[in-house]
Amino acid sequence: EAKRFGNVNVAASSEDSGFTTIPDQSSWATSADAAYLHYTPNETIGGLEYDFVPETGSVPLVADMSSTILSRPLDVSKFGLIYAGAQKNIGPSGLVVVIVRKDLLGKARKETPTMMNYQVIADNGSMYNTPATYSWYLAGLVFKWLKAQGGVQAMGEINARKASKLYGFIDNSDFYANPIDPRFRSWMNIPFTLGDDALNGEFLKGANARGLLNLAGHRSVGGMRASLYNAMPEAGVDALIDYMAEFEKERG
Repeated sequence: EAKRFGNVNVAASSEDSGFTTIPDQSSWATSADAAYLHYTPNETIGGLEYDFVPETGSVPLVADMSSTILSRPLDVSKFGLIYAGAQKNIGPSGLVVVIVRKDLLGKARKETPTMMNYQVIADNGSMYNTPATYSWYLAGLVFKWLKAQGGVQAMGEINARKASKLYGFIDNSDFYANPIDPRFRSWMNIPFTLGDDALNGEFLKGANARGLLNLAGHRSVGGMRASLYNAMPEAGVDALIDYMAEFEKERG
């Protein structure tokens, strides 16, 4: 999308390994005069997640945190701009949270629509237009719930535990497998394959019957994918593991 507006340098890619790992930053071909460096900390389809925040020097760091925001503590001072769709950990779709460093405001390109100008949005308390009020209301309820759980510190501990349980089960199984470099495994999206792809339909049918829903992997990668966003309770992960163990015993 950025190529529509200027030159884009893809600093690094792990396409040659099927996007199963993240290249060491020392190998990145970054541009010292870049307007910003953009990355997405968590990739939801393949289940790949950065375990570090890139060092960018004087170049502003921009991050799409749609799938990780509020899932653990975050030092926002390391970023020039963070944006996040609400639909993963905040609330219903249709709302986007933007956290922007103040010195980066007021630098919009002249052709930027007024509604897309962060300076205008900031000057008007995020209400230059009529906001998505229902989405705001529901997000507010989620924020209250999050605080009641102990805030992002507590959520981080819960999410780490959920992911560790599921990865641990997969790694100790001869029937299930996860293709991602263990260092860069996502907490939020855990893909896995069965020993025989022909059993995928049967696995999903049995899962649905137990109330374990939306486990089909993205159409581009196949297999299964368990998304463990904040709203997924630890008991849900336990139930999934119990079912996976039962299915492996019967069909493995």
